[in-house]
Amino acid sequence: MIEKNSIEILRKLVGFDTTSFKSNLDLIKFIENYLNGFNIKSELIYDETKNKANLFATIGGDAKGGIVLSGHTDVVPIKNQKWSSDPFTLTERDNKLFGRGSSDMKGFIAVVLSRVSKMVETKLNKPIHLAFSYDEEIGCVGVHGLLDLIEKKSINPEFCIVGEPTSMEVVIGHKGKHAYGVKVDGFSCHSGQAPYGVNAINYAAKLISYIEELNKEKSQLGPFDNEYEIPYSTLHTGLINGGTILNIVPNLCQFEFEIRHLAEDDPKEIMQRIHQYAEKLITNEMHKISDKTNITFSEKINYPGLNISETINPVKQVKDILNDTKHKKVIFGTEGGLFKKKLNIPTIVCGPGSINQAHKPDEYIAIEQMEKGGKFMDKLINNLIY
Repeated sequence: MIEKNSIEILRKLVGFDTTSFKSNLDLIKFIENYLNGFNIKSELIYDETKNKANLFATIGGDAKGGIVLSGHTDVVPIKNQKWSSDPFTLTERDNKLFGRGSSDMKGFIAVVLSRVSKMVETKLNKPIHLAFSYDEEIGCVGVHGLLDLIEKKSINPEFCIVGEPTSMEVVIGHKGKHAYGVKVDGFSCHSGQAPYGVNAINYAAKLISYIEELNKEKSQLGPFDNEYEIPYSTLHTGLINGGTILNIVPNLCQFEFEIRHLAEDDPKEIMQRIHQYAEKLITNEMHKISDKTNITFSEKINYPGLNISETINPVKQVKDILNDTKHKKVIFGTEGGLFKKKLNIPTIVCGPGSINQAHKPDEYIAIEQMEKGGKFMDKLINNLIY
């Protein structure tokens, strides 16, 4: 089997339960030891708890430039999912490799690691930088330390490939995401005296309705980017909780909403309008009954969109390697927007596996995708030879 080595590495990686709320250190130490076997030094960037870490390593000397191969090591939970086999034991069936993270995105990491020997043996003209992060699945929160390190080193890579599962298709854009928690503090009283209270659920509903108005406005007025399945920014409320018993006017309601915005759209302007509407509710209505009432916002997730030109050399180079002239933009977010925004590195999203299998029970990556990813990596390395 052509990809026997990468599949065996994937077997090891899937065996580490790196669900986002757990430590990823066992997996990171495995990669560190694996690279040590090739005399490659890794730098680990820990979180505040020291239970999670990013890993950064350079192959091909200390030269500037080169390319970054980036992937996240965490996976989504398996809770309440029915699997046909152990999610953390790689299982082969019907030319598919089943396991949590097989597609998203340990398959890419396995392909990269399987080519380290080739990277070392080959006389690279430019370095290859490996950048593996934690906690991407909960809002791209772990990669910031990794980006700080790359910036501090002044490496100035020519471009970055984020190996999220795109079925080895070239992705040049995705939307950004801003998610917020909202707490509405009302004023309780007996429901028979409802006009004397401030119903937190009612005011949450007013704010949610306004958020939906903004969503409709975006769908009608844009901005638009027709390369997306949904070519405009969207707003969506997905969680809500409030009240204790029917005969009490509720003094608390909490909900969460998100903005998935085009890279050229300004989420700050959207949030400013939401804040202004909330302030009107507080001042003009809620405080007339009780000045103890309030509406507060807390940011949950914040990562930028990605948008790069199809005409730049890195995109042309990756397309040439894949012998594919097409590109696309996708609905899911990645760390690519942060590489582009913070480091100004042209960033392409391209990796083995399909996003259609990600986050689901019986997640899998097709062996054919592992092979396609391996061939791509071989050609990419060859492009960096003298």
